[in-house]
Amino acid sequence: MKRIAVLILLITLGAASSIPARGQRLNMAESARLSRKMAKKQQKMDRKAAKKQQKAIKKYNKAQQKAQRKAATRSNHHNKRTS
Repeated sequence: MKRIAVLILLITLGAASSIPARGQRLNMAESARLSRKMAKKQQKMDRKAAKKQQKAIKKYNKAQQKAQRKAATRSNHHNKRTS
């Protein structure tokens, strides 16, 4: 008899836990708020990535200019020695 009661209790608890509670569902306003929040977060991440990319491009261009100046200086020194 006790085994049957325990079995029925377990089945009832299992069925009750599989049904979602109403408090867990998102209403339309909550869903819209979360959507706006996630969109704002994504925009912030996009701006941060774009800023990082611009910084990398600037650094690359600066290194290229420095290399060109160095190459020009070497060729000028080489030309002066050979002439």
